[in-house]
Amino acid sequence: MNLHLDSLSTLFLTVLCLLLGLFLKNRITWLQKFCIPAPVIGGFIVSIVIWVLRSFELATFSFDTSIQSFLMVAFFTTVGIDGSFRILKSGGKLLLIYLCICWFLALFQNTFGVGIALSLGADPILGVMAGAVSLTGGHGGAAAFGGMAEGLGHSSAAVAAIAAATFGLIAGSILGGPVARFLIKRHNVKIEAIDDAQNLPNEPKTLANAVKEIDVTAFLKVLAIILGIMVVGRIASAQFTQWTGFSLPSYVGAMIIAIIVRNFNDAAGIVNLHQKSIDLISGVSLGLFLTMAMMSLKIWELSDIALPLLIILLLQVTFIVLFAVFFVFRVLGKNYDAAVMCAGLMGHGLGATPNAMANMTSVCDHYKVISTRALMIVPLSGAVLIDIVSIPYHTYLINYFS
Repeated sequence: MNLHLDSLSTLFLTVLCLLLGLFLKNRITWLQKFCIPAPVIGGFIVSIVIWVLRSFELATFSFDTSIQSFLMVAFFTTVGIDGSFRILKSGGKLLLIYLCICWFLALFQNTFGVGIALSLGADPILGVMAGAVSLTGGHGGAAAFGGMAEGLGHSSAAVAAIAAATFGLIAGSILGGPVARFLIKRHNVKIEAIDDAQNLPNEPKTLANAVKEIDVTAFLKVLAIILGIMVVGRIASAQFTQWTGFSLPSYVGAMIIAIIVRNFNDAAGIVNLHQKSIDLISGVSLGLFLTMAMMSLKIWELSDIALPLLIILLLQVTFIVLFAVFFVFRVLGKNYDAAVMCAGLMGHGLGATPNAMANMTSVCDHYKVISTRALMIVPLSGAVLIDIVSIPYHTYLINYFS
């Protein structure tokens, strides 16, 4: 029996999954302790249930996730609205350091994957597919470069890449929070963010607090601004891609436009941006997007994973954990911002940028301090600037081994 859920039914199930995740996180201490995002909890449980039903041939599900991309753009727009040129300027050096870390990771993951594949006597393309192509590239990169490799004669490359991306998405979502918590506890890190005037020690930026004191008119004004920025950001991203040939995701374009709008408005004082409304839209959009992504995971793709691919992926995960704990945290300053950014690195270094944002948001909610610099720097580096190095290297390796 195949059950197809249209966009409304999918959204309804997504909300139920998110509520389940929030309920379990509030009831189970270790989920709070290790900063596991609620969307990951609820979405992952549902994806497992769907996998079991499919395995016993009881039912299969298909979702209309057309709203998912809009939710992601909405969230990144709120991230941009919370940004300021002052924060970006103060984080200029940190941005460069983190970007270099991302570039190194993209180069290393592919090279490391190829090396392990060769040592196991497997096709080196398998190492590329289990490297940055699917880990920092996510399912989008896996589908694109997996198809490219198959076109050059490497059968099952796309299947391996998609399986690797699924594995990485799960690992990155689960490990980000615990890594940050370990670093904070191990190094007795002071819970404070640098150059962030928005931190309210007794009132964290969470969905629960955002609901308080919501004014309908103020909310509608903020919603209109966010939707307008989303439209302009999508147009700007499309034009940038057309003019340069370099793909700029619409959510990044929207985030950049939002930063410009926020700082222009701060200087001109045109409209009062109601922070509670921004926080509410931010929490809802990220929660629904990531929940929808997690519950749509095709976990059964991992059941056919080959032993060499599994070995490569396990070693990749081991490396990035050690890399974050013993190197990245230190070079980023050994402070709270650095710990939050390490959670983000686990998210996009193994999965995708939205997972990085969910990891960092979960850590910030847990410790009740927002790291604005981390929330600005990680998506800029991990979603866009990393491709300057990673995409040419993917292309080179696939052609070299074909």
